[in-house]
Amino acid sequence: MTSATRLSGLDSARPPAAAPRPGLGLAPASALYIAAVLGTGILALPGLAAGAAGPGSIIAVVAVLGASVPLAGTFAALAARYPDAGGVATFVRLALGPTAARMSGYWFFFGVSFGAPVVAMLGGEYLISALGADESLAPVAGLAFLLVSIAVNLVGLRLAGRIQLALTALLLLLVVGVVAVSAPGIEPRNFAPVLPHGWAGVGFAISLYVWAFAGWEAVTHIAGEFRNPRRIIPIATAIAIVVVGLAYLALQVVTVGVLGSAASETRVPLSTLVATTVPGVGPAVVAVIAGVVAVGVLNTYIPAFSNLAASLGRDGHLPRYFGKGAESGRVPRRAIVLWSVLALGYFGLLTVTGLNLEPFILIHTSSMVAVYALGMIAAARLLERGSLGWWSAVVSIVLVAGLLVLAGVHLALPAVLAVAAVVVTLVKRARRAR
Repeated sequence: MTSATRLSGLDSARPPAAAPRPGLGLAPASALYIAAVLGTGILALPGLAAGAAGPGSIIAVVAVLGASVPLAGTFAALAARYPDAGGVATFVRLALGPTAARMSGYWFFFGVSFGAPVVAMLGGEYLISALGADESLAPVAGLAFLLVSIAVNLVGLRLAGRIQLALTALLLLLVVGVVAVSAPGIEPRNFAPVLPHGWAGVGFAISLYVWAFAGWEAVTHIAGEFRNPRRIIPIATAIAIVVVGLAYLALQVVTVGVLGSAASETRVPLSTLVATTVPGVGPAVVAVIAGVVAVGVLNTYIPAFSNLAASLGRDGHLPRYFGKGAESGRVPRRAIVLWSVLALGYFGLLTVTGLNLEPFILIHTSSMVAVYALGMIAAARLLERGSLGWWSAVVSIVLVAGLLVLAGVHLALPAVLAVAAVVVTLVKRARRAR
C-alpha cells in the first residue's frame, strides 16, 4: 500500500514540503504548462470559434479564460501538495475513493486521448500546406508527427523537457508573428453583428474553447519530476495563465477582424491570416512552425497520458503489467506503448470518418470537463478550508457545472467509462468475496 493510499479519505492531509532535488526547473516547467494549454488550439480554434459565434467568439475566449483562472489555481495547489504520476486520479482517490479515481483516470486516458489525433492532423495539414502537396497526404504527415513524438518520449522525460523549452519558444514566436503581421488587415465591419448566431453560438464556441484552455491538469501527472513542486508549480501556472490568455485573445481578435465570416472556411486559418498581409513566404513559414509546434504539444501530453496509465496499473485500475515505471524519475515505457496503441487506433478512426476534427475535439473537451468536475470536488475536500486553493475549488465547481450543461450529448463517452469503472469495482469485490 502506497502512502497516498493510506491517506485516502482524509479531508485535509498535508504532506511535508519536499526538499529540493534534481529535476525540471522553472523554465522547462513553464514551457510545459504553456505548451499543454496554448498548444495546437491556436492552429484551428480561432477559425472554428469564429464560424460558430462570429465576433461573439471573442466573448467566448474571455469567458473560458475567466473560468480557467480558478481551475488553474486549484490544480496548482493540488499538484504542489500531492505530486504524483496519477495527477487528478490521485487527488480523487485521496478524497473520494478508488471507484471515483478509476472514473477520472478512465476519462482522462480513454476520453481526453481523442485529442491526440487532432493534434497530429493539424500538424500534418499545416505541413502539407507549406509544401504545396496534395491534401490527401495530410494523414500520412499527421501519422509521422505522432510516431516521432512517441519515439522522443520513449527516450525519457528529461530529454523531452529540454526539447519542449525550444518548441514552446517557437510556439510563442508563431503567435506573436501572426498577430503582428495580420493586425494591419483588420476590418472594423467584420465585428458586426456581434452575435450573428445568438448566445447559443457563443455557448458552442465556449465548448470548443475548452480545448484551448484545457491542460492545467496535464502537468499534474509529471509534477513529481519538478525540482521543487511547491515553489515551481504556482509560478509556472501564473506565467502560463498570462501568456495563454493574451495569446488566444489576440488571435481571436485578428481572426475575426481580418477573415470575418470566411474564418471557418479554411483548415489552416493561421496561414490564411498571414497570406492576407504577407503573401508568398509568410504562410510557408507559419506552416513549418505549426508542424513543429504539433510535435511540442504531443511531447507534453504523452508523458501525462503514460504516467497516468502507469499509475492506474500500479493501483490496479489497469492490468498491473503497465504499472512499471510509475515511480518518480522513471520512464513508463510499457504505459507509453499502451497509449500509443490507443492513440493510433483513434487516429485510424479519425481517418476513416473523413478527417472531421470537430467531433473529436468535443469528445476530448467533454471528457476533460468530466475530469474537472471530480477534480474540483476532490480539491474542496483535500485543500485546507478557507485557503485560496479551497476557494478556487469552490468557485470552479460552479463554473464546471455550467460547462457540463454545455457539453450535452458529448458526455456519452464519459458516461460509458463511468459505468465501466463501477463494473470493475464490482468485479474486484466479487473476486475478493470468492
